[in-house]
Amino acid sequence: MADLTGPGGADRRADWWRDAVVYQIYPRSFADGNGDGTGDLAGIRRRLEHLAALGVDALWCTPWYPSPQADGGYDVADHRGVDPLFGTLAQAEELIAEALRRGLRTLVDIVPNHVSRDHPWFRAALAAPPGSPERALFHFRPGRGPHGDLPPNDWRSEFGGPAWTRVPGPDGAPGEWYLHLFAPEQPDLNWADPRVRAEYEAVLRFWFDRGVAGVRIDSATLLTKDPALPDVGAGDGPVPHPYADRDDLHDVYRSWRRVADSYPGGRVLVGEMWLPDAARLARYLRPDELHTAFTFDFLQSPWDAERLRGCVDATLASHAEVGAPATWVLSNHDVTRTVTRYGRADTSFDFTADRHGTPSDLELGTRRARAACLLTLALPGSVYLYQGEELGLPEAEDLPPDRLRDPMRIRSGGAHAGRDGCRVPLPWSGTAPPFGFGPAGGDEPWLPQPPAWASLTVEAQHGMPDSMLALYRTAVRLRRTALDAAARKPGGAPAFGWLPSPDGVLAFPWGDGLVCVVNLSPRPAPLPAAHTLLLASGPVHNGELPPDSAAWLRPGGPAGSAD
Repeated sequence: MADLTGPGGADRRADWWRDAVVYQIYPRSFADGNGDGTGDLAGIRRRLEHLAALGVDALWCTPWYPSPQADGGYDVADHRGVDPLFGTLAQAEELIAEALRRGLRTLVDIVPNHVSRDHPWFRAALAAPPGSPERALFHFRPGRGPHGDLPPNDWRSEFGGPAWTRVPGPDGAPGEWYLHLFAPEQPDLNWADPRVRAEYEAVLRFWFDRGVAGVRIDSATLLTKDPALPDVGAGDGPVPHPYADRDDLHDVYRSWRRVADSYPGGRVLVGEMWLPDAARLARYLRPDELHTAFTFDFLQSPWDAERLRGCVDATLASHAEVGAPATWVLSNHDVTRTVTRYGRADTSFDFTADRHGTPSDLELGTRRARAACLLTLALPGSVYLYQGEELGLPEAEDLPPDRLRDPMRIRSGGAHAGRDGCRVPLPWSGTAPPFGFGPAGGDEPWLPQPPAWASLTVEAQHGMPDSMLALYRTAVRLRRTALDAAARKPGGAPAFGWLPSPDGVLAFPWGDGLVCVVNLSPRPAPLPAAHTLLLASGPVHNGELPPDSAAWLRPGGPAGSAD
Protein backbone atom coordinates (compact mmCIF):
# COMPACT_ATOMS: atom_id res chain seq x y z
CA MET A 1 0.00 0.00 0.00
CA ALA A 2 1.63 3.24 -1.15
CA ASP A 3 1.79 6.00 1.48
CA LEU A 4 1.74 9.59 0.22
CA THR A 5 2.46 11.11 3.63
CA GLY A 6 6.18 10.36 3.72
CA PRO A 7 9.16 12.31 2.36
CA GLY A 8 9.39 13.25 -1.28
CA GLY A 9 7.09 16.23 -1.71
CA ALA A 10 6.61 19.73 -0.41
CA ASP A 11 2.98 19.29 0.62
CA ARG A 12 2.10 16.23 2.67
CA ARG A 13 -1.24 17.41 4.08
CA ALA A 14 -4.00 14.83 3.84
CA ASP A 15 -6.41 17.57 2.70
CA TRP A 16 -4.00 18.86 0.03
CA TRP A 17 -6.80 18.67 -2.53
CA ARG A 18 -8.80 21.48 -0.92
CA ASP A 19 -6.60 24.21 -2.45
CA ALA A 20 -4.42 22.30 -4.93
CA VAL A 21 -3.46 23.44 -8.42
CA VAL A 22 -3.70 20.38 -10.66
CA TYR A 23 -2.29 20.21 -14.20
CA GLN A 24 -4.28 18.15 -16.70
CA ILE A 25 -2.26 16.07 -19.16
CA TYR A 26 -3.72 14.64 -22.36
CA PRO A 27 -0.94 12.04 -22.78
CA ARG A 28 -1.25 11.69 -26.54
CA SER A 29 -0.48 15.40 -26.97
CA PHE A 30 1.84 16.32 -24.09
CA ALA A 31 5.28 15.00 -25.09
CA ASP A 32 6.56 12.17 -27.32
CA GLY A 33 9.35 10.15 -25.75
CA ASN A 34 9.97 7.49 -28.43
CA GLY A 35 9.56 9.49 -31.64
CA ASP A 36 6.45 7.81 -33.06
CA GLY A 37 4.47 11.06 -33.20
CA THR A 38 2.27 10.22 -30.22
CA GLY A 39 2.76 11.49 -26.69
CA ASP A 40 3.56 8.84 -24.11
CA LEU A 41 4.58 8.15 -20.52
CA ALA A 42 8.26 8.52 -21.29
CA GLY A 43 7.53 11.97 -22.71
CA ILE A 44 5.60 12.99 -19.60
CA ARG A 45 8.41 11.85 -17.35
CA ARG A 46 10.95 13.75 -19.46
CA ARG A 47 8.93 16.95 -19.05
CA LEU A 48 8.15 16.74 -15.33
CA GLU A 49 10.56 19.60 -14.74
CA HIS A 50 8.15 21.86 -16.63
CA LEU A 51 5.40 21.03 -14.13
CA ALA A 52 7.73 21.45 -11.17
CA ALA A 53 8.80 24.88 -12.48
CA LEU A 54 5.16 25.81 -12.98
CA GLY A 55 4.61 25.10 -9.29
CA VAL A 56 1.54 22.88 -9.52
CA ASP A 57 0.70 20.39 -6.79
CA ALA A 58 -0.41 17.44 -8.89
CA LEU A 59 -0.91 16.16 -12.41
CA TRP A 60 -3.97 14.42 -13.80
CA CYS A 61 -3.60 12.14 -16.83
CA THR A 62 -6.52 11.28 -19.07
CA PRO A 63 -6.77 7.55 -19.89
CA TRP A 64 -3.57 5.71 -20.72
CA TYR A 65 -5.21 2.27 -20.60
CA PRO A 66 -5.33 -0.35 -23.39
CA SER A 67 -7.91 0.89 -25.87
CA PRO A 68 -8.80 0.81 -29.58
CA GLN A 69 -8.78 4.63 -29.26
CA ALA A 70 -12.24 5.06 -30.75
CA ASP A 71 -12.77 7.98 -28.34
CA GLY A 72 -9.33 9.16 -27.33
CA GLY A 73 -8.83 6.33 -24.86
CA TYR A 74 -12.20 6.71 -23.12
CA ASP A 75 -13.15 3.36 -24.63
CA VAL A 76 -11.20 1.34 -22.07
CA ALA A 77 -10.43 -2.33 -22.71
CA ASP A 78 -8.51 -2.91 -19.45
CA HIS A 79 -8.39 -0.52 -16.49
CA ARG A 80 -5.37 -2.35 -15.04
CA GLY A 81 -2.97 -1.89 -17.92
CA VAL A 82 -1.26 0.68 -20.14
CA ASP A 83 -1.77 0.86 -23.89
CA PRO A 84 1.46 0.12 -25.81
CA LEU A 85 0.80 3.42 -27.57
CA PHE A 86 1.79 5.12 -24.29
CA GLY A 87 4.21 2.64 -22.74
CA THR A 88 3.98 -0.05 -20.08
CA LEU A 89 2.55 -0.52 -16.62
CA ALA A 90 6.10 -0.42 -15.25
CA GLN A 91 6.59 2.97 -16.89
CA ALA A 92 3.38 4.23 -15.33
CA GLU A 93 4.62 3.15 -11.91
CA GLU A 94 7.97 4.86 -12.56
CA LEU A 95 6.20 8.06 -13.61
CA ILE A 96 4.02 8.09 -10.48
CA ALA A 97 7.07 7.56 -8.27
CA GLU A 98 9.25 10.12 -10.08
CA ALA A 99 6.50 12.73 -9.94
CA LEU A 100 6.08 12.18 -6.21
CA ARG A 101 9.82 12.65 -5.67
CA ARG A 102 9.39 16.07 -7.30
CA GLY A 103 6.48 16.90 -4.99
CA LEU A 104 3.83 16.14 -7.60
CA ARG A 105 0.94 13.82 -6.89
CA THR A 106 -0.65 11.89 -9.76
CA LEU A 107 -4.35 11.47 -10.54
CA VAL A 108 -5.68 9.08 -13.18
CA ASP A 109 -8.96 8.86 -15.04
CA ILE A 110 -11.50 6.18 -14.19
CA VAL A 111 -14.20 5.56 -16.81
CA PRO A 112 -17.06 3.79 -15.01
CA ASN A 113 -20.06 4.42 -17.29
CA HIS A 114 -18.83 2.29 -20.17
CA VAL A 115 -16.04 0.10 -21.47
CA SER A 116 -14.64 -0.65 -24.91
CA ARG A 117 -16.26 -3.11 -27.29
CA ASP A 118 -12.90 -4.90 -26.99
CA HIS A 119 -13.28 -5.35 -23.22
CA PRO A 120 -13.35 -9.07 -22.31
CA TRP A 121 -16.71 -8.63 -20.61
CA PHE A 122 -18.37 -7.26 -23.73
CA ARG A 123 -16.78 -9.83 -26.01
CA ALA A 124 -18.20 -12.53 -23.74
CA ALA A 125 -21.59 -10.81 -23.76
CA LEU A 126 -21.72 -10.79 -27.56
CA ALA A 127 -20.91 -14.51 -27.61
CA ALA A 128 -23.55 -15.32 -24.97
CA PRO A 129 -27.32 -15.70 -25.54
CA PRO A 130 -29.99 -13.20 -24.47
CA GLY A 131 -30.74 -13.37 -20.75
CA SER A 132 -27.26 -14.70 -19.90
CA PRO A 133 -25.16 -13.53 -16.93
CA GLU A 134 -22.63 -12.15 -19.40
CA ARG A 135 -25.19 -9.84 -20.97
CA ALA A 136 -26.50 -8.79 -17.55
CA LEU A 137 -23.29 -6.77 -17.10
CA PHE A 138 -24.58 -4.41 -19.82
CA HIS A 139 -27.95 -3.14 -21.05
CA PHE A 140 -29.15 -5.55 -23.72
CA ARG A 141 -32.80 -5.28 -24.74
CA PRO A 142 -35.07 -6.45 -27.56
CA GLY A 143 -36.05 -3.74 -29.99
CA ARG A 144 -39.45 -2.14 -30.41
CA GLY A 145 -41.78 -2.54 -33.35
CA PRO A 146 -43.20 -5.67 -34.98
CA HIS A 147 -39.79 -7.01 -35.90
CA GLY A 148 -37.74 -5.46 -33.12
CA ASP A 149 -36.04 -3.17 -35.61
CA LEU A 150 -36.56 0.02 -33.60
CA PRO A 151 -34.33 1.00 -30.65
CA PRO A 152 -35.69 0.06 -27.20
CA ASN A 153 -36.26 3.73 -26.28
CA ASP A 154 -35.67 7.29 -27.46
CA TRP A 155 -32.31 7.88 -25.78
CA ARG A 156 -29.75 9.73 -27.88
CA SER A 157 -25.98 9.34 -27.90
CA GLU A 158 -23.92 12.26 -26.59
CA PHE A 159 -22.07 12.06 -29.92
CA GLY A 160 -25.21 12.11 -32.07
CA GLY A 161 -27.61 9.44 -33.30
CA PRO A 162 -29.42 6.75 -31.29
CA ALA A 163 -27.90 5.47 -28.06
CA TRP A 164 -28.54 1.88 -29.18
CA THR A 165 -26.85 -0.52 -31.57
CA ARG A 166 -28.28 -3.86 -32.71
CA VAL A 167 -26.19 -7.03 -32.72
CA PRO A 168 -26.77 -10.33 -34.50
CA GLY A 169 -28.52 -13.14 -32.68
CA PRO A 170 -27.15 -16.72 -32.35
CA ASP A 171 -28.56 -17.58 -35.80
CA GLY A 172 -27.05 -14.53 -37.45
CA ALA A 173 -30.35 -12.73 -37.75
CA PRO A 174 -30.73 -9.26 -36.15
CA GLY A 175 -30.97 -9.71 -32.40
CA GLU A 176 -30.89 -7.56 -29.27
CA TRP A 177 -29.79 -3.95 -28.94
CA TYR A 178 -27.19 -2.67 -26.46
CA LEU A 179 -27.02 0.76 -24.86
CA HIS A 180 -24.18 3.24 -25.42
CA LEU A 181 -24.67 6.82 -24.25
CA PHE A 182 -21.54 7.71 -26.22
CA ALA A 183 -20.09 5.93 -29.28
CA PRO A 184 -21.18 2.41 -30.32
CA GLU A 185 -17.65 1.33 -29.37
CA GLN A 186 -18.47 2.25 -25.75
CA PRO A 187 -21.20 -0.04 -24.36
CA ASP A 188 -22.70 1.14 -21.07
CA LEU A 189 -22.23 -1.01 -17.98
CA ASN A 190 -25.15 -2.11 -15.80
CA TRP A 191 -24.41 -0.65 -12.37
CA ALA A 192 -27.31 -2.58 -10.85
CA ASP A 193 -25.11 -5.68 -11.15
CA PRO A 194 -22.90 -6.16 -8.05
CA ARG A 195 -20.10 -7.54 -10.23
CA VAL A 196 -19.69 -4.12 -11.84
CA ARG A 197 -19.48 -2.39 -8.47
CA ALA A 198 -16.94 -4.89 -7.16
CA GLU A 199 -14.81 -4.54 -10.28
CA TYR A 200 -14.48 -0.79 -10.03
CA GLU A 201 -13.69 -0.85 -6.33
CA ALA A 202 -10.91 -3.29 -7.22
CA VAL A 203 -9.70 -0.92 -9.97
CA LEU A 204 -9.49 1.92 -7.45
CA ARG A 205 -7.40 -0.22 -5.13
CA PHE A 206 -5.17 -1.31 -8.02
CA TRP A 207 -4.12 2.26 -8.76
CA PHE A 208 -4.06 3.47 -5.16
CA ASP A 209 -1.68 0.59 -4.42
CA ARG A 210 0.62 2.01 -7.10
CA GLY A 211 0.80 5.43 -5.50
CA VAL A 212 -1.94 7.28 -7.35
CA ALA A 213 -3.25 10.13 -5.20
CA GLY A 214 -6.71 10.25 -6.68
CA VAL A 215 -9.02 9.62 -9.60
CA ARG A 216 -11.03 11.85 -11.89
CA ILE A 217 -14.36 10.13 -12.60
CA ASP A 218 -15.50 10.42 -16.20
CA SER A 219 -19.20 11.14 -16.91
CA ALA A 220 -19.78 10.77 -13.20
CA THR A 221 -23.54 11.46 -13.19
CA LEU A 222 -24.55 8.88 -15.81
CA LEU A 223 -23.76 5.48 -14.28
CA THR A 224 -27.08 4.25 -12.93
CA LYS A 225 -30.20 3.85 -15.08
CA ASP A 226 -33.89 3.42 -14.40
CA PRO A 227 -34.26 -0.38 -14.77
CA ALA A 228 -37.38 0.13 -16.90
CA LEU A 229 -35.31 2.17 -19.40
CA PRO A 230 -38.22 4.54 -20.12
CA ASP A 231 -38.12 7.22 -22.78
CA VAL A 232 -36.39 10.41 -21.70
CA GLY A 233 -39.68 12.22 -22.14
CA ALA A 234 -40.96 10.34 -19.08
CA GLY A 235 -38.23 12.03 -17.04
CA ASP A 236 -39.43 15.59 -17.66
CA GLY A 237 -40.59 17.75 -14.78
CA PRO A 238 -40.55 16.32 -11.25
CA VAL A 239 -40.01 12.73 -12.44
CA PRO A 240 -36.34 11.67 -12.08
CA HIS A 241 -34.32 11.52 -15.27
CA PRO A 242 -33.93 7.89 -16.40
CA TYR A 243 -30.12 7.98 -16.52
CA ALA A 244 -28.70 11.33 -15.33
CA ASP A 245 -28.11 12.35 -11.72
CA ARG A 246 -30.16 9.53 -10.20
CA ASP A 247 -30.43 9.25 -6.44
CA ASP A 248 -29.18 5.64 -6.37
CA LEU A 249 -25.82 6.84 -7.71
CA HIS A 250 -24.89 8.25 -4.30
CA ASP A 251 -24.56 4.72 -2.90
CA VAL A 252 -21.88 4.00 -5.50
CA TYR A 253 -19.78 6.97 -4.48
CA ARG A 254 -20.21 6.27 -0.79
CA SER A 255 -18.60 2.88 -1.41
CA TRP A 256 -15.79 4.51 -3.40
CA ARG A 257 -15.20 6.99 -0.59
CA ARG A 258 -14.76 4.13 1.86
CA VAL A 259 -12.10 2.69 -0.44
CA ALA A 260 -10.31 6.05 -0.75
CA ASP A 261 -10.43 6.70 3.00
CA SER A 262 -8.85 3.32 3.70
CA TYR A 263 -5.58 4.63 2.20
CA PRO A 264 -3.21 7.11 3.88
CA GLY A 265 -2.15 10.39 2.37
CA GLY A 266 -5.38 11.96 1.17
CA ARG A 267 -6.65 9.95 -1.84
CA VAL A 268 -9.15 12.13 -3.67
CA LEU A 269 -12.24 11.45 -5.81
CA VAL A 270 -12.97 14.16 -8.40
CA GLY A 271 -16.22 14.12 -10.36
CA GLU A 272 -16.84 15.25 -13.92
CA MET A 273 -20.42 16.42 -13.47
CA TRP A 274 -22.17 18.62 -16.01
CA LEU A 275 -25.09 19.65 -13.79
CA PRO A 276 -26.85 23.02 -14.11
CA ASP A 277 -28.13 22.89 -10.53
CA ALA A 278 -25.38 23.79 -8.04
CA ALA A 279 -27.37 22.34 -5.15
CA ARG A 280 -27.79 18.99 -6.93
CA LEU A 281 -24.05 18.88 -7.64
CA ALA A 282 -23.20 19.65 -4.02
CA ARG A 283 -25.12 16.55 -2.87
CA TYR A 284 -22.30 14.46 -4.36
CA LEU A 285 -19.80 16.35 -2.19
CA ARG A 286 -21.16 15.41 1.18
CA PRO A 287 -18.46 14.21 3.60
CA ASP A 288 -18.97 10.53 2.78
CA GLU A 289 -19.06 10.88 -1.03
CA LEU A 290 -16.78 12.63 -3.53
CA HIS A 291 -14.18 15.13 -2.40
CA THR A 292 -14.56 17.60 -5.26
CA ALA A 293 -16.32 18.15 -8.59
CA PHE A 294 -15.52 20.55 -11.40
CA THR A 295 -17.50 23.80 -11.51
CA PHE A 296 -18.40 23.69 -15.19
CA ASP A 297 -20.78 26.63 -14.86
CA PHE A 298 -17.64 28.74 -14.40
CA LEU A 299 -16.11 27.31 -17.58
CA GLN A 300 -19.33 27.92 -19.51
CA SER A 301 -19.88 31.47 -18.29
CA PRO A 302 -19.20 34.35 -20.68
CA TRP A 303 -16.64 37.05 -19.94
CA ASP A 304 -19.18 39.04 -17.97
CA ALA A 305 -18.83 40.31 -14.41
CA GLU A 306 -22.44 39.68 -13.40
CA ARG A 307 -22.51 36.13 -14.77
CA LEU A 308 -19.17 35.19 -13.22
CA ARG A 309 -20.10 36.73 -9.88
CA GLY A 310 -23.38 34.82 -9.86
CA CYS A 311 -21.57 31.58 -10.63
CA VAL A 312 -19.04 32.12 -7.84
CA ASP A 313 -21.75 33.00 -5.32
CA ALA A 314 -23.91 29.99 -6.17
CA THR A 315 -20.94 27.62 -6.15
CA LEU A 316 -19.49 28.76 -2.84
CA ALA A 317 -22.90 28.81 -1.14
CA SER A 318 -23.86 25.30 -2.24
CA HIS A 319 -20.43 23.87 -1.43
CA ALA A 320 -20.36 25.51 2.01
CA GLU A 321 -23.50 23.60 2.98
CA VAL A 322 -21.62 20.30 2.63
CA GLY A 323 -18.17 21.54 3.70
CA ALA A 324 -16.58 20.95 0.30
CA PRO A 325 -14.15 23.19 -1.59
CA ALA A 326 -15.03 24.59 -4.99
CA THR A 327 -13.05 23.29 -7.97
CA TRP A 328 -12.48 25.88 -10.70
CA VAL A 329 -11.66 25.09 -14.31
CA LEU A 330 -11.39 27.30 -17.41
CA SER A 331 -10.57 24.67 -20.02
CA ASN A 332 -10.04 20.97 -20.66
CA HIS A 333 -9.66 18.41 -23.44
CA ASP A 334 -13.34 18.67 -24.39
CA VAL A 335 -13.84 22.42 -24.88
CA THR A 336 -12.62 25.30 -27.03
CA ARG A 337 -9.39 26.78 -25.73
CA THR A 338 -9.87 29.88 -23.60
CA VAL A 339 -7.84 32.29 -25.75
CA THR A 340 -10.05 31.59 -28.76
CA ARG A 341 -13.33 31.54 -26.84
CA TYR A 342 -12.65 34.82 -25.03
CA GLY A 343 -11.82 36.51 -28.33
CA ARG A 344 -15.23 35.80 -29.85
CA ALA A 345 -18.33 37.99 -29.76
CA ASP A 346 -20.05 35.25 -27.74
CA THR A 347 -17.59 34.24 -25.02
CA SER A 348 -19.73 31.53 -23.41
CA PHE A 349 -19.29 27.82 -24.01
CA ASP A 350 -22.06 25.43 -24.98
CA PHE A 351 -21.63 21.93 -26.41
CA THR A 352 -24.81 22.35 -28.44
CA ALA A 353 -23.60 25.57 -30.12
CA ASP A 354 -20.60 24.75 -32.29
CA ARG A 355 -18.87 28.07 -32.90
CA HIS A 356 -15.86 26.55 -34.64
CA GLY A 357 -14.43 28.98 -37.16
CA THR A 358 -16.38 32.02 -36.01
CA PRO A 359 -14.18 35.14 -35.86
CA SER A 360 -11.95 35.46 -32.81
CA ASP A 361 -9.73 38.37 -31.82
CA LEU A 362 -6.82 36.39 -30.35
CA GLU A 363 -5.15 39.50 -28.93
CA LEU A 364 -8.30 40.32 -26.99
CA GLY A 365 -8.77 36.67 -26.06
CA THR A 366 -5.23 36.51 -24.73
CA ARG A 367 -5.73 39.62 -22.56
CA ARG A 368 -8.87 38.12 -21.10
CA ALA A 369 -7.26 34.71 -20.60
CA ARG A 370 -4.42 36.37 -18.68
CA ALA A 371 -6.94 38.15 -16.47
CA ALA A 372 -8.91 34.93 -16.00
CA CYS A 373 -5.71 33.26 -14.80
CA LEU A 374 -5.45 35.67 -11.86
CA LEU A 375 -9.19 35.53 -11.16
CA THR A 376 -9.27 31.75 -11.07
CA LEU A 377 -6.13 31.29 -8.99
CA ALA A 378 -7.40 33.75 -6.35
CA LEU A 379 -10.79 32.11 -5.81
CA PRO A 380 -11.15 29.86 -2.75
CA GLY A 381 -10.80 26.17 -3.56
CA SER A 382 -8.77 24.11 -6.00
CA VAL A 383 -7.90 24.88 -9.64
CA TYR A 384 -7.36 22.59 -12.63
CA LEU A 385 -5.21 23.83 -15.54
CA TYR A 386 -5.36 22.18 -18.95
CA GLN A 387 -2.05 21.63 -20.73
CA GLY A 388 -1.24 24.60 -22.94
CA GLU A 389 -3.22 27.14 -20.90
CA GLU A 390 0.06 28.26 -19.37
CA LEU A 391 1.34 28.93 -22.90
CA GLY A 392 -1.71 30.85 -24.10
CA LEU A 393 -2.40 28.40 -26.92
CA PRO A 394 -5.42 29.18 -29.12
CA GLU A 395 -7.72 26.57 -30.61
CA ALA A 396 -6.33 24.96 -33.78
CA GLU A 397 -9.25 25.50 -36.13
CA ASP A 398 -7.71 24.72 -39.53
CA LEU A 399 -6.72 21.08 -39.09
CA PRO A 400 -6.87 18.95 -42.26
CA PRO A 401 -10.15 17.01 -42.34
CA ASP A 402 -8.35 13.72 -43.00
CA ARG A 403 -6.40 14.08 -39.74
CA LEU A 404 -9.40 14.57 -37.45
CA ARG A 405 -10.19 11.71 -35.06
CA ASP A 406 -12.94 12.84 -32.70
CA PRO A 407 -16.10 10.67 -32.81
CA MET A 408 -18.15 13.75 -31.98
CA ARG A 409 -17.31 15.05 -35.45
CA ILE A 410 -17.60 11.67 -37.15
CA ARG A 411 -20.98 10.75 -35.60
CA SER A 412 -22.39 14.18 -36.47
CA GLY A 413 -21.38 13.83 -40.11
CA GLY A 414 -19.14 16.88 -39.77
CA ALA A 415 -21.92 19.09 -38.40
CA HIS A 416 -19.90 19.44 -35.19
CA ALA A 417 -16.21 20.29 -35.51
CA GLY A 418 -15.31 18.01 -32.63
CA ARG A 419 -12.62 18.42 -30.01
CA ASP A 420 -9.39 17.79 -31.91
CA GLY A 421 -8.63 21.52 -32.03
CA CYS A 422 -7.88 21.65 -28.30
CA ARG A 423 -5.89 18.41 -28.39
CA VAL A 424 -3.07 19.42 -30.75
CA PRO A 425 0.38 18.41 -29.41
CA LEU A 426 2.18 20.99 -27.28
CA PRO A 427 4.98 23.16 -28.68
CA TRP A 428 8.13 22.90 -26.58
CA SER A 429 11.00 24.44 -28.56
CA GLY A 430 12.27 25.48 -31.97
CA THR A 431 10.83 27.75 -34.65
CA ALA A 432 8.83 25.27 -36.72
CA PRO A 433 6.72 22.13 -36.19
CA PRO A 434 7.08 19.69 -34.49
CA PHE A 435 8.40 22.23 -31.96
CA GLY A 436 10.36 19.71 -29.91
CA PHE A 437 7.29 17.56 -29.26
CA GLY A 438 9.41 14.45 -29.79
CA PRO A 439 13.08 13.57 -30.32
CA ALA A 440 14.89 14.88 -33.38
CA GLY A 441 14.19 12.79 -36.46
CA GLY A 442 10.97 11.35 -35.04
CA ASP A 443 7.64 10.98 -36.79
CA GLU A 444 5.31 13.90 -37.42
CA PRO A 445 2.91 14.52 -34.48
CA TRP A 446 -0.44 12.74 -34.75
CA LEU A 447 -2.15 16.12 -35.20
CA PRO A 448 -0.35 18.96 -37.02
CA GLN A 449 0.71 22.04 -35.04
CA PRO A 450 0.06 25.55 -36.38
CA PRO A 451 3.33 27.20 -37.54
CA ALA A 452 2.17 30.38 -35.75
CA TRP A 453 2.83 28.63 -32.44
CA ALA A 454 6.56 29.37 -32.84
CA SER A 455 6.23 32.33 -30.49
CA LEU A 456 4.28 30.28 -27.93
CA THR A 457 6.72 27.44 -27.23
CA VAL A 458 7.99 26.85 -23.71
CA GLU A 459 11.48 27.76 -24.94
CA ALA A 460 10.32 31.03 -26.53
CA GLN A 461 8.46 32.11 -23.39
CA HIS A 462 11.07 31.04 -20.86
CA GLY A 463 12.77 34.08 -19.37
CA MET A 464 10.29 36.50 -20.99
CA PRO A 465 8.80 38.43 -18.05
CA ASP A 466 5.64 39.41 -19.92
CA SER A 467 4.85 35.95 -21.34
CA MET A 468 1.83 33.87 -20.43
CA LEU A 469 4.17 31.21 -19.03
CA ALA A 470 5.85 33.76 -16.74
CA LEU A 471 2.45 34.96 -15.55
CA TYR A 472 1.33 31.44 -14.65
CA ARG A 473 4.61 30.55 -12.95
CA THR A 474 4.54 33.71 -10.87
CA ALA A 475 0.85 33.45 -10.05
CA VAL A 476 0.98 29.80 -8.98
CA ARG A 477 4.01 30.49 -6.77
CA LEU A 478 2.45 33.57 -5.16
CA ARG A 479 -0.80 31.70 -4.64
CA ARG A 480 0.92 28.94 -2.71
CA THR A 481 2.88 31.45 -0.60
CA ALA A 482 -0.27 33.43 0.21
CA LEU A 483 -2.35 30.38 1.08
CA ASP A 484 0.37 28.85 3.25
CA ALA A 485 0.82 32.15 5.10
CA ALA A 486 -2.93 32.40 5.66
CA ALA A 487 -3.07 28.82 6.95
CA ARG A 488 -0.47 29.63 9.61
CA LYS A 489 -2.51 32.50 10.99
CA PRO A 490 -5.22 32.02 13.62
CA GLY A 491 -8.50 31.71 11.79
CA GLY A 492 -6.85 31.03 8.43
CA ALA A 493 -7.76 32.91 5.26
CA PRO A 494 -10.42 35.64 5.40
CA ALA A 495 -13.95 34.70 4.51
CA PHE A 496 -14.78 35.30 0.87
CA GLY A 497 -16.81 38.41 0.12
CA TRP A 498 -17.10 40.97 -2.65
CA LEU A 499 -15.57 44.38 -2.10
CA PRO A 500 -17.26 47.56 -3.33
CA SER A 501 -16.32 48.16 -6.96
CA PRO A 502 -17.62 49.87 -10.12
CA ASP A 503 -19.98 48.10 -12.52
CA GLY A 504 -18.18 45.42 -14.48
CA VAL A 505 -15.41 45.07 -11.90
CA LEU A 506 -14.94 42.17 -9.48
CA ALA A 507 -12.90 42.66 -6.31
CA PHE A 508 -12.45 40.36 -3.34
CA PRO A 509 -9.93 39.53 -0.58
CA TRP A 510 -8.03 36.26 -0.63
CA GLY A 511 -5.04 34.45 0.82
CA ASP A 512 -2.88 36.29 3.31
CA GLY A 513 -4.66 39.63 3.17
CA LEU A 514 -4.35 40.06 -0.60
CA VAL A 515 -6.97 41.59 -2.89
CA CYS A 516 -7.87 40.48 -6.41
CA VAL A 517 -9.38 43.03 -8.80
CA VAL A 518 -10.67 42.05 -12.25
CA ASN A 519 -11.88 44.64 -14.73
CA LEU A 520 -14.39 43.16 -17.17
CA SER A 521 -15.79 46.55 -18.13
CA PRO A 522 -14.88 48.58 -21.25
CA ARG A 523 -13.34 51.39 -19.14
CA PRO A 524 -10.23 51.69 -16.94
CA ALA A 525 -11.01 51.06 -13.27
CA PRO A 526 -9.26 52.74 -10.34
CA LEU A 527 -7.39 50.36 -8.07
CA PRO A 528 -8.02 50.56 -4.31
CA ALA A 529 -5.99 53.20 -2.53
CA ALA A 530 -3.19 52.28 -0.12
CA HIS A 531 -2.36 49.00 -1.82
CA THR A 532 0.83 47.82 -3.47
CA LEU A 533 0.61 46.11 -6.85
CA LEU A 534 1.88 42.57 -6.45
CA LEU A 535 1.05 41.10 -9.88
CA ALA A 536 -0.99 42.22 -12.88
CA SER A 537 -2.11 40.47 -16.04
CA GLY A 538 -1.07 43.50 -18.11
CA PRO A 539 0.29 47.04 -17.78
CA VAL A 540 -1.18 49.25 -15.06
CA HIS A 541 -0.92 53.03 -15.48
CA ASN A 542 -1.56 55.80 -12.96
CA GLY A 543 -3.31 53.49 -10.51
CA GLU A 544 -5.91 52.39 -13.06
CA LEU A 545 -6.57 48.85 -14.23
CA PRO A 546 -7.26 48.69 -17.98
CA PRO A 547 -10.24 46.78 -19.40
CA ASP A 548 -9.89 42.99 -19.57
CA SER A 549 -7.17 42.99 -16.94
CA ALA A 550 -6.68 41.70 -13.41
CA ALA A 551 -4.37 42.57 -10.54
CA TRP A 552 -3.33 41.17 -7.18
CA LEU A 553 -2.73 43.79 -4.50
CA ARG A 554 -1.20 43.83 -1.04
CA PRO A 555 -2.40 46.32 1.59
CA GLY A 556 0.05 49.16 2.16
CA GLY A 557 1.79 51.62 -0.14
CA PRO A 558 0.34 53.96 -2.74
CA ALA A 559 -2.28 52.62 -5.14
CA GLY A 560 -0.86 50.99 -8.22
CA SER A 561 2.75 51.04 -7.01
CA ALA A 562 4.97 48.02 -7.61
CA ASP A 563 7.42 46.32 -5.29
